[in-house]
Amino acid sequence: MRIVSLTASNTEIVWALGCLDQLVGVDDHSDFPAEVSRIPRVGPDLQVNLDKVETLKPDLVLSSLSVPGMERVVEGLERRGIPQVVLDPETLADVYADIRRVAELLGVPRQGTHVVRAMQQMIAAARGRLPNWVRPPRVMVEWWPRPMIAAGQRSWVTQMLEALGAQNAFAHLEVRSKPLGAAEVEEAQPDLITVSWCGVKKLRPEVVLKRNLRIPAIRYGQVFPLEEAYLGRPGPRLAEGVERLANLLQRVPVWAKPIPGVEGGGGEGI
Repeated sequence: MRIVSLTASNTEIVWALGCLDQLVGVDDHSDFPAEVSRIPRVGPDLQVNLDKVETLKPDLVLSSLSVPGMERVVEGLERRGIPQVVLDPETLADVYADIRRVAELLGVPRQGTHVVRAMQQMIAAARGRLPNWVRPPRVMVEWWPRPMIAAGQRSWVTQMLEALGAQNAFAHLEVRSKPLGAAEVEEAQPDLITVSWCGVKKLRPEVVLKRNLRIPAIRYGQVFPLEEAYLGRPGPRLAEGVERLANLLQRVPVWAKPIPGVEGGGGEGI
């Protein structure tokens, strides 16, 4: 089959299934594995060049609705009659189902089952290294710093954290993500913050630590960079993201000592 992938997560699913040689086009953000650098590009996810896609004569396009605005791309493919499958997961279970679905479409159903089981085993092993806390540590996964945007309940991040015995600090918000005010963050009282800014290569935890917020994560210095590639792409590398989250939770316990002189931040940040 001739496959075109329009998101990095879809590209990584095809790679995990051992079908990278079937990709004839990818979006500009696909950067893993390194071999995808040799595959023709069709533009960024929100500005896919449909003429380029059509020129590649794909048997199937793996499109997505994971980023607001991608509806226009999906509708454009429909108007041109280009065959596509639209992936739009919200939960970790949805991600597993999408991997199996793509595996069926590519004729490698057993490999799909293998990939999902390997992810589940990696996640279970990560949980096994962590303690049973008196209460679940509250984690804020920050997608953007200004305004502060964090993952809500309808994000696979929620299940990733629950699998570790932790809690999404904003699981009470029935959204995929949401811009947050200072009062909302202080009310949620996150114990740990991951700086996972979308599309940013240089992550700066110090920006978060300078915020004038009275929350445990800042008071105790539990703010760490964790690349969005491991948390924001609904594909096989989410399992590695869970492992990295586990390393952070293991390394800095909720009862850590405060940073000297820090009383909940100071300064404005970005």
